[in-house]
Amino acid sequence: MSNTRPRKTRKPQRKIYHTMELKLVGLFAVVILALVCLLGRVTYINATSGTKYKKRVLLQAQQTYQSSVLPAKRGDIYDRNGNILATSQKVYTVIMDCKEVNDEDHDYVDATVNALVEVLGLDEDDIRKRLTDPATSSSQYQVLKKEVTMDEKKAFEEYADPGEDSGLSEKELEERSNVQGIWFEEDYLRVYPFNALACDTIGFTLSRETADVGLEGYYNSTLMGTDGRKYGYINNDSDAEQTIMEPVSGESIETSLDVGAQQIVEKYVNGFKSSMGAKNIGVIAMKPSTGEIIAMDGGDRYDLNNPRDMSQVYSEEEIAELKKSDKKTVEALNAMWSNFCVTDAFEPGSVVKPIVMSGALEKGKITVNDTFNCDGGETFGANGDTYIKCAVWPDAHGTETLREVIANSCNDAMMQIAARMGTESFLKAQTLFNFGSRTGIDLPNEGSGVIHTTDTMGETELACSAFGQGFTCTMLQEISAMCSVINGGYYYQPHLVTAIKDSSGGTVRTIDPVLLKQTISSDISANIRSYMQASVQEGTSRTSKVQGYSSGGKTGTAEKLPRGNKKYIVSFITFAPVDDPQVLLYVVVDEPNAEEQADSKYPQYIAQGILSELLPYLNVTPDESEDGTIPKTELWEGFKGNLVDVSGSSVDASGNLTDGNGNLVDLDGNRIDESGYLLQDNGEYVTDKNGQYVKSQNLGTTTIASSSEQTDNTLKEAISDENVPGPPEDNEEDTMQDNDMESEGLTNEEAGLD
Repeated sequence: MSNTRPRKTRKPQRKIYHTMELKLVGLFAVVILALVCLLGRVTYINATSGTKYKKRVLLQAQQTYQSSVLPAKRGDIYDRNGNILATSQKVYTVIMDCKEVNDEDHDYVDATVNALVEVLGLDEDDIRKRLTDPATSSSQYQVLKKEVTMDEKKAFEEYADPGEDSGLSEKELEERSNVQGIWFEEDYLRVYPFNALACDTIGFTLSRETADVGLEGYYNSTLMGTDGRKYGYINNDSDAEQTIMEPVSGESIETSLDVGAQQIVEKYVNGFKSSMGAKNIGVIAMKPSTGEIIAMDGGDRYDLNNPRDMSQVYSEEEIAELKKSDKKTVEALNAMWSNFCVTDAFEPGSVVKPIVMSGALEKGKITVNDTFNCDGGETFGANGDTYIKCAVWPDAHGTETLREVIANSCNDAMMQIAARMGTESFLKAQTLFNFGSRTGIDLPNEGSGVIHTTDTMGETELACSAFGQGFTCTMLQEISAMCSVINGGYYYQPHLVTAIKDSSGGTVRTIDPVLLKQTISSDISANIRSYMQASVQEGTSRTSKVQGYSSGGKTGTAEKLPRGNKKYIVSFITFAPVDDPQVLLYVVVDEPNAEEQADSKYPQYIAQGILSELLPYLNVTPDESEDGTIPKTELWEGFKGNLVDVSGSSVDASGNLTDGNGNLVDLDGNRIDESGYLLQDNGEYVTDKNGQYVKSQNLGTTTIASSSEQTDNTLKEAISDENVPGPPEDNEEDTMQDNDMESEGLTNEEAGLD
């Protein structure tokens, strides 16, 4: 056999290559032909319908890049110690693009609805109705929920995009990826950390950029800032672009208010309301040396975070009745939001006597050595047919010095002083102390009250104006005038805001106290202070005494119109210490719920309670304490069981101060045992370095007679007298003003101060 293998025949390679080249050429020709056809079709469409399709594309792009507002953060409001009274928290509005959710090419509906219901707690029926209703199914902007918190937004975003390490199955991840068409718009929610505290003074916002009451209203243009905007547009090259104008945050305001002082004021006002109650109660605490207001309580309380809730003022039955009429509801809300201290004008009563007396002394109509004889009243008229009684009628005070006139609150002597002044001089003195004109405080809706003119003031009107009847004023006018009487004669414009700050906390502007004029000499001021001190020591103001501190005071009792209706406004104005006043306090109780309303002890109870805590809180030195400790002041019995500290502590049935858990505490808030020894939070005793128990240095001791004992010898200071004329007609439109920061309040000339 032959071992030679037969050779294989090779196929010609050239023929294979040629075949492949032919196929590629054919494929290329087909592609070219297709492109030519497509280009021809595009050219045809562009020529016949190009404008229509271009508009459709641009419209879709414009919808995607619509302009939207970037909200500005409203400035904060602080008290004098840096506590935030009002701030703005970032929140979000949930928006649904129904058109995207209803995309026919994807199954987004169920996944998106489930996410909204499960995470944000929205109503499923409402969402599905929006997605199916022809009126909204193609809408790209449906508001589902407002004021969603950052945590809720984050939770929704994490639900929709859980990430690879979420531990979810592929099916669950796929379902989550179908959550589409939902986005969140930024906004800000105004928040008031102290709820109803100082509500009448702080005010609230009706919307993010609108406010009408309180500091929020007056300084609205300062606080609101400037919104930014995101613009979407199509440029000349038909490309969608955006331009963003960043928002500018509002400026913040720092006020003279003191949260601690405000809590003390409201504690005792609340206690009086719980024990007795009244139609209205107003309180102002002022720093005499500057005119700064450190606390103000203007009447009805409401939650600033829910200002339309009337449940703190009206019963359920009353609210149900009010809601039957929109007009009545609006009237009730406006009444609740009104600040009694700023807006309401009333006959002040005898609290004006020190002011009238100081004016007479300043004008030289009387001297400090003059005496007056009270025989029970004064007769007026050509025929002597008008008799105005003194409070002690049919008794009489007899011969009195100026000191005794104030201590006894003698109407007869004050009528004689007014007669010496005469109409022209008396009216000039009233104008000097700014009665009849607004003070220009940085709060809206300030009233001005009304006083007589030379045309309307007869001898009877002159006489009665001397003891605070026959004209009206606001609480602000009275306390501002009294401030100048006790501080050496310097009239400061009352104010609340002390500084404007930018969003980073830097001071933009400092608002210093504004000294408007000098009303009386420092010597007359010192004399009036001593007369008012006599009122506390031996006169009608004895009920107000706070142990350890010298103080001056003046009571007021004004019979409301019509005379003889047994309705009164009772008031008390006081300061401490006498030689160097650190705080001036004015309390007004409108129609106390008592059978006999004409009793100035009621506002004295409130003032005494406030000062007993406020003076130590302000670190005022107890000038009548030999060892520097503060003796305990026995407060009105009606407070027992009714005092609840705004921040959580209270007074027990025995009158002992307790914290929110019922533990005994001293005046500084430190926990103590029944003997006054300091305790730690866990109840163990505090010891010194020698292991000895430490006793509180701020316990105080009871050194004053009880209120019931005080009542028996309180001097009478009011009597119903139908011969006392009413004030002139008051045109409310002329005495009210919607002032705000945009007009920078009132000028001195407009306020009658020049």
